[in-house]
Amino acid sequence: MDFKLSEEQHMLQDTAARLVRDNYAFEAREKFAESELGYSVAFWQQLGELGLTAVPFAEAFGGFGGSGVETQLIMTELGRGLCLEPYLHSVIFAGGLLSQLGSNEQRADLLPAVAAGQLQMAVAVDEPTSHYQLHDVRTRAEAVDGGWTLNGSKSVVVAGHSAGLILVSARTAGSDRDETGISLFMLDPRAPGVKRRTYPTMDGRKACELHLEDVFVSAASMLGDPGQALVALRYQQGRALAAQCAEAVGSMEAACALTLDYLKTRQQFGQAIGRFQVLQHRMVDMRIELDQATSMAILAACAADAPDSDERSRTLAAAKVLIVRAARFIAEQCIQLHGGIGLTWEYVLSHHAKHLLMLSHQLGNDDHHLKTYSRLLKVD
Repeated sequence: MDFKLSEEQHMLQDTAARLVRDNYAFEAREKFAESELGYSVAFWQQLGELGLTAVPFAEAFGGFGGSGVETQLIMTELGRGLCLEPYLHSVIFAGGLLSQLGSNEQRADLLPAVAAGQLQMAVAVDEPTSHYQLHDVRTRAEAVDGGWTLNGSKSVVVAGHSAGLILVSARTAGSDRDETGISLFMLDPRAPGVKRRTYPTMDGRKACELHLEDVFVSAASMLGDPGQALVALRYQQGRALAAQCAEAVGSMEAACALTLDYLKTRQQFGQAIGRFQVLQHRMVDMRIELDQATSMAILAACAADAPDSDERSRTLAAAKVLIVRAARFIAEQCIQLHGGIGLTWEYVLSHHAKHLLMLSHQLGNDDHHLKTYSRLLKVD
């Protein structure tokens, strides 16, 4: 298999890298994180103006028809810069759900705005008791004249505090853990009965708890057929998971580069500590883990847009397991090699470590995906 990038892919990668390098110095990131919005409006607009938010969408809706490989190139650079903008949750996850489930009218109305970076969306599928299980849905939708009434709570809705539209899973039939009867609704967060409690996550981003009390949504706000959203939710979460793996690789690459530079400059006993063989061995071990994680991220990117199958699901689950464990190892080793400074808030490495830990729990942790892989494993 040829893993060389095309000329267009190199240009896309260079554009994303240059944008992050020129606009996301660590000091600037800290100011963005402390703002009320939690990210940079100007940077989000630049992503739209340069066409980076349009990459995954079809040309009919203002996109470029990019694959998981193009998405990987962008997400790796965003991870390298610890960018706070909700590209993963708005463009890839929410945009993917809208592309797959939306009617022709819904897609024509909303996707061009998402592709241009004019509409930021969020996805609310996790609940306080669901523990990564997309079919464990206790939020209820009851049919009323002209639409539906939603009641329930969603947890850790990343970028839900700033979203213009939130995609909410709700049960229209069946009991709490049935795999049928789950529907997806487009929710205006300003609607009566919607309450959001915003808080910072451990890696500097913002999320919210979403509480719905007798919230009315019109019949036109449902995406897809009633009770049939679970297949699309799992498929699009797989695409988001592949993008998340690429983001983690970018962050790990930056952490390794910081650590290598530190080993070359930190002096002890009259010489750079990087000359000590035991520390060189640790750095080699980190590089091996990073290379393995990079290979799995590439595999996940190639599988992300493949037709739904057990093989695709196994590949994505395996990628998440390996990358989470590599991220944990690299974050711990980087901190150990730096010493106390590696944990200080003023030093960028600690933020990479926090971000890698946060990524390891979003969209399922390694234990969850290892169980998924085992369940799907076929022994001939």
